[in-house]
Amino acid sequence: MPIRLKGVIFDYGNVLCARQQRADVEAMAAVFDAPAAAFEQAYWVRRDVFDAAALTPEEYWGEIARALGRGLDERMLADATAIDNRSWSHPSQVMAQWATAIRGAGLRTAILSNMPITLRMHLDDQVKWLPEFDHRTFSCDVKVAKPRPEIFEHCIAGLGTAPEETIFLDDREENIRAAAAMGWRTLLFHDAEQAQRELAGKFELPLPIVG
Repeated sequence: MPIRLKGVIFDYGNVLCARQQRADVEAMAAVFDAPAAAFEQAYWVRRDVFDAAALTPEEYWGEIARALGRGLDERMLADATAIDNRSWSHPSQVMAQWATAIRGAGLRTAILSNMPITLRMHLDDQVKWLPEFDHRTFSCDVKVAKPRPEIFEHCIAGLGTAPEETIFLDDREENIRAAAAMGWRTLLFHDAEQAQRELAGKFELPLPIVG
């Protein structure tokens, strides 16, 4: 007997949006006149801190510049920020359509995402493909990032569903473990085809339309 759900919570990066493209990483590296591999390493060292709004954009990109042996000027900051925003704005149309279908079927939906303020503002102002959700929790707004329990508590309180009636899709295992520890149903997300396979027959909800 399929389980009836009342809520579905989506991660944003690599779930609702497409994976970061190599061309965007290389374009950001070029801003610092650095090899892509060295830039990428520096990019992730303090990304979670930036996501939690414990670093300003100037501090975050300044740390990357110093790690690459560069200075940071206003033009570099603007260019790096613009490319970074673009890199996380390529849609997964299948997932966006699925989120819309789930909400249309009467379930409540939410986004729970680690995200810096620059990207969150970009989504609000520029990204038109992202569907409507009943609730959105972003790390830059609550100043805590996954997998800390406080951000999960904030999201499900805002969504207004019980943990056992809610499923969470995220591409990172540590976030899935944290959600499961709080009683949420979970799916470690790889792609829409895998989600379709693993959810079929288990839950009363629309499935992603793939292929």
